[in-house]
Amino acid sequence: MDEQALLGLNPNADADFRQRALSYFEQLKGSQDAWQVCAEALAQNAYSDDHVKFFCFQVLEHKIKFKYSELTVNQQQLIRETLVAWLQAQMLNAQPEKTFIRNKAAQVFALVFISEYLTKWPKFFFDILSVVCLNPRGVDLYLRILMAIDTEVVDRDIVHTPEEARRNTLIKDTMREQCIPNLVESWYQILQTYQHTNSEVTCQCLEVIGAYVSWIDLTLIANERFINMLLGHMSIEVLREEACDCLFEIVNKGMDPIDKTKLVESLCQVLQSAGFFTIDQEDDVDFLARFSKLVNGMGQSLILSWTKLVKNGDMKNAQETLQTIEAKVPLMLQLLIHDDDDISSNIISFCYDYLHVLKQLTLLSDQQKNHVEAVMLAVMKKLTYDEEYNFENEGEDEAMFVEYRKQLKLLLDRLAQVSPELLLASVRRVFNTTLQNWQAARFMEIEVALRLLYMLGEALPVSHGAHFYGDIAKASVLQDMMRTLVTSGVSAYQHTSVTLEFFETVVRYEKFFTVEPQHIPIVLMAFLDHRGLRHVSPKVRSRTTYLFSRFVKSLNKQMNAYIEDILNRIQDLLEPSPPENGFHALLSSDDQLFIYETAGVLIVNSEYQAERKQILMRNLLTPLMEKFKLLLEKLMMEQDEDRQIALADCLNHIVGFARNSFKWSGEKNAYLIPKFLTRHLQGRTSKAFSNKQTVKQCGCSEVYRDCLQTFLPALSCPVQKEVLRSGVRTFLHRMIICLEEEVLPFIPTASEHMLKDCEAKDLQEFIPLINQITAKFKTHVSPFLQQIFMPLLHAIFEVLVRPAEENDQSAALEKQMLRRSYFAFLQSVSGSGMSEVIGNQGVENVERVLFTVIQGAVEYPDPIAQKTCFVILSKLVELWGGKDGPVGFTDFVYKHIIPACFLAPLKPTFDLADAQTVLALSECSVTIKTIHLKRGTECIQYLQQEYLPSLQVAPEIIQEFCQALQQPDSKVFRNYLKVFFQRAKL
Repeated sequence: MDEQALLGLNPNADADFRQRALSYFEQLKGSQDAWQVCAEALAQNAYSDDHVKFFCFQVLEHKIKFKYSELTVNQQQLIRETLVAWLQAQMLNAQPEKTFIRNKAAQVFALVFISEYLTKWPKFFFDILSVVCLNPRGVDLYLRILMAIDTEVVDRDIVHTPEEARRNTLIKDTMREQCIPNLVESWYQILQTYQHTNSEVTCQCLEVIGAYVSWIDLTLIANERFINMLLGHMSIEVLREEACDCLFEIVNKGMDPIDKTKLVESLCQVLQSAGFFTIDQEDDVDFLARFSKLVNGMGQSLILSWTKLVKNGDMKNAQETLQTIEAKVPLMLQLLIHDDDDISSNIISFCYDYLHVLKQLTLLSDQQKNHVEAVMLAVMKKLTYDEEYNFENEGEDEAMFVEYRKQLKLLLDRLAQVSPELLLASVRRVFNTTLQNWQAARFMEIEVALRLLYMLGEALPVSHGAHFYGDIAKASVLQDMMRTLVTSGVSAYQHTSVTLEFFETVVRYEKFFTVEPQHIPIVLMAFLDHRGLRHVSPKVRSRTTYLFSRFVKSLNKQMNAYIEDILNRIQDLLEPSPPENGFHALLSSDDQLFIYETAGVLIVNSEYQAERKQILMRNLLTPLMEKFKLLLEKLMMEQDEDRQIALADCLNHIVGFARNSFKWSGEKNAYLIPKFLTRHLQGRTSKAFSNKQTVKQCGCSEVYRDCLQTFLPALSCPVQKEVLRSGVRTFLHRMIICLEEEVLPFIPTASEHMLKDCEAKDLQEFIPLINQITAKFKTHVSPFLQQIFMPLLHAIFEVLVRPAEENDQSAALEKQMLRRSYFAFLQSVSGSGMSEVIGNQGVENVERVLFTVIQGAVEYPDPIAQKTCFVILSKLVELWGGKDGPVGFTDFVYKHIIPACFLAPLKPTFDLADAQTVLALSECSVTIKTIHLKRGTECIQYLQQEYLPSLQVAPEIIQEFCQALQQPDSKVFRNYLKVFFQRAKL
């Protein structure tokens, strides 16, 4: 071996040596016989360096894993002998090998096992056992090999090919027949020998039993001698956690429901007799976490048995199993209320399933009702925050508690299904008791009381928003608690968790305020003062802006009396604030978006006359426009790049504040907005505008036209142009919907600016704007489109032909997306009844455009673009393919469009197994069908006599093709065309 290269295996070696070692490893992997050198080194223990030994095992591993079948019988024999020799040497070594070497060796043994066991090495386990006997080092390696085999053959987390799965099944079947009893006996001997002297080996053995018990005969393990030994291990501190896990795997074994019940019950009786059910006397939380998992497994197994028995109609045994389940509930409750959340969390599944059982019973016994109440009280107790919870800087522990709370919520939901009345009464009792003296209560007590009220909203089985209607009893209880919440003054409690829970709850139950609107002013003041939007905590302020927006929108009919007061109170929160002089605004720009949205909703949904709405909207937006002009001037003169970025960001936010956003549900033209833009269009000042409340009806058109006039100059700003163009472009999208035809005079100027100095991404984002205008206004914008058509196309072509580095994937993707956008633009124009926009561009330009569409259909391996190109071609044939079409178009059909319909599907890159490609082929069939409809017999004759013969298509196939084309049902031809090209590609 290359001794110099081996020096690089040391982790402390320098980079050159490490690189040489890596290259040497690759060289040995590719070599036919270098593995034999490594095998010899291992068998003869030629190296003392651990990293060299590991290296040799890696070379062997690669050979066995990927090229074992290429080895001769003698070479395979050599590998077996090498491994056995290495194993024998471990019995004699003064020091055991490092753990990482033992694990790697076990992997190599396992790989040889799966290759050889069924054929050349059926005595694999007996040979291993004969070498290791009960030698502790040998036993350690034997157990590691068994776990490695479990990973290769049994582990369900590893995805296997069907062939590997069949092989693994055969291996397990053969092992059951030939050696499993012997392996089980070896495990028993190991446990008996080492349980008091070698805890590491004992724990390894318990892990092996737990892994193998899922697929071997359970009676080999679930018998008196094994169970007694395992129960003995439960009393040995260093073994009991692993013993717990082993018992859990035994309990989880699939079994007949009656046998499973007997097994679990016998285990429970022994464990109880041994004192393991006395949870309050156990201080070892790590063990209790494992024990809780075991009890959970036993409980779930019993419930599964009960379910099967009920399904089979065996009600006698089902009733006995139910009684067995009930007997475990006190233990379950002890674990559920344990102070350690890991212990509690591990038992929740049993608890959840038990409640599901109770839900299915027609009548609950007094004991079962007591159990339900006990679970309820436990959930309420465990929902409570600890004193140590860090609300301002939440870390891993806090995140784990949040997840744990989600589990408890599921329990609460299930409790509501079992006994909604009991849940309601319990929450009411806790809530009222806590809020009667909230000033003296600890924050976690108040928070959990409010949280329980909040959680009732989802837990109680009522339709959304119906909590205060319908069931009078439930409505009365909820109404009473909400009244207490709002009038108690608890919103003034100075802890962020309580404050947030208060606001979350009043928004959750906003329907309460339609029943008792007299409480709205109290809540509004809480939102608007130091408890909400002006809270000392940025986290509370941020969340409150969103909740305030929701509260106002949901109660807009009740807001009329408070509108101007609210607008006055939030005035100082609306000021856009670039980071100047180190000043930090109370709200972030993202939070301000919600405040602007709220203001817009208030104004638009008010009962004011249009004139008053216009004044209020102008008062809202004028400061924005003035600030925009000022900051744009600063940006134009600013030299510092960081300041430029900050100013551009602020300008963009101002546009966002002003941007008008409809409610999508009622907007008939919402489909005109590209999907990728919708997240940018949640813009804030008039989100309530819909078909019922248009900008014009509210008298606000002029204000928004002024905004547009103010923002458009930013398009010509040479500084930070990408950010500014993006914001203004998105504003234009919104204005096209808001202002109707009033927006059209602004479009030419905006387009002229956006086409200057543009990149692929700029054009890709500009084209949807033109598509939106085209789809909405159609012939109204025909003159504009004719004017902008070729400048836009020239800009696109110029970007597409720009050279890029061969391996620049980002540039290639941008060009692909731009090409798609270009074809989408042509589709929009041709599909909106404005084909004259293309036709009036002059013969050379029209020809160039048509050739780009043919090119897109045939040359680029992009099925999405190909589909669009065929849509364009079929539309143009439909419009121009008749006798009165443009001069020369008929020739173009026969010389280029028909060939494109055949050349594209015949390309190797046209994958007929791909869904997008099949859609492209479908549009291709529409194109051919449309040509036939427009040209009739002439088309058939051309295909029969000229084109198809030129492709060397057999006469009978030509006849078949033309017959299919002439079928009136286009679906027949579409299906035929797919078969036609599938045959052609064979």
